[in-house]
Amino acid sequence: MDRDTMDDLDQHLLRALELDGRAPFSRIARDRGVSERTVARRYQRLRALGLRIIGQPVSSRLGLSRWLLRLHCTPDAAGTIAEALARRPDTSWVTLASGGTELYCALNARTAEERNVLLLEKLPRTPRVLSISAHCMMRIFVGATSTWHATRFEPQVTAAAVDSGPSTAAPLSLDATDHVLFTELARDGRATLPELAAAAGRSPSSVQRHLDRLRGEGALNLSVDFDPQLLGYHMATRIWLNVTPAYLRVVGETLATHSHIAFAAAITGTSNLVASGIFRDPADLYDYIDQRIGRIPGIQSIETAPTLREVKRLATAVA
Repeated sequence: MDRDTMDDLDQHLLRALELDGRAPFSRIARDRGVSERTVARRYQRLRALGLRIIGQPVSSRLGLSRWLLRLHCTPDAAGTIAEALARRPDTSWVTLASGGTELYCALNARTAEERNVLLLEKLPRTPRVLSISAHCMMRIFVGATSTWHATRFEPQVTAAAVDSGPSTAAPLSLDATDHVLFTELARDGRATLPELAAAAGRSPSSVQRHLDRLRGEGALNLSVDFDPQLLGYHMATRIWLNVTPAYLRVVGETLATHSHIAFAAAITGTSNLVASGIFRDPADLYDYIDQRIGRIPGIQSIETAPTLREVKRLATAVA
C-alpha cells in the first residue's frame, strides 16, 4: 500500500484522527456521508498496516524538561547503545543516523538530578561512546515527536496540544487515576471508556472527567503514527540549523507550516534549531533545501543527517 492506493476516505480518516485521536467513528462517518461500519473497517485496515494513536503527556504542563541527546559512537556499538536507551522509560524516541555512528534520543527529565545521572555518570562511562551533546528544547514549534504524521500533506493547524517547552505555569498535579490513564493511552490512545475504567478501577464517568481535565489543561496529546514509507516518503532526515537569534522564532514558525516537517524546536547549543523532515527521495530533500529553507531569512548554516533506523518512537512514561 502507498499513497497512490489510499483513497479520499482513508486520508479523511487520518486527518480526522490527527485533529482528535479519540474522534467517534460516527462523527467521521457523518462528515463523509458513509456508514460508521465502513469507517471502522477502514480504521482496522490502517491499524493492520501500522497505524497507532498514542496518548502522550505534554512535558511542559507536567513539570518535565525535554532534552535532545546527540551521541557519536563507534559503528559496532551504536545499535546496542540505541537499544539500551530505548528501554529507558524516560526516553520517547531514539533514532540512528549518519552511517550508524550517530544517534539521537529525546529525554524527559523531572529533576536536574535525573538528567545528570544519565548525562554525567552513565553515558560518559559507556564504552565506545565518543562524544555527547545535550540540547534543552526551549520551544517546540510543531510536533511532540520526530515522527511524521500521514496527514501532513499540506500546512494545517491541528487541535493537538503542542509541547512548547519549559513553562512558567505551575505543573499540573496528577493522581493515581491520571497515571493509569497515561499508561493505558500510551498503549492505545483510542482505548474505550470501559477499558480505561477497568484499568483504573474507576467508573466510566469518573474516567471521562479525568480525560476532559487532562485534555482541557493541555497535558495530554494524542499523536497519530503511520509509516510514511507507505505513503511514498522514504527519506527521513534530521536538520540542524544555526539561526540568527532575531530570526529564531520566525524560522521556527515558518518550518511549522511546511508539510515536510514533522518536528521543529528551538534548542540550546551551537545549532539553535533542530527539525525532522520526511522526503520522498534525495532529490526531494535537495529541492526542499533549495526552494524552501534556502529562501528563509536568518539561517546561517544547515546540517542534514538522514535517519537510518527508528529504534523507538512515540513511546513515553510519566514520572
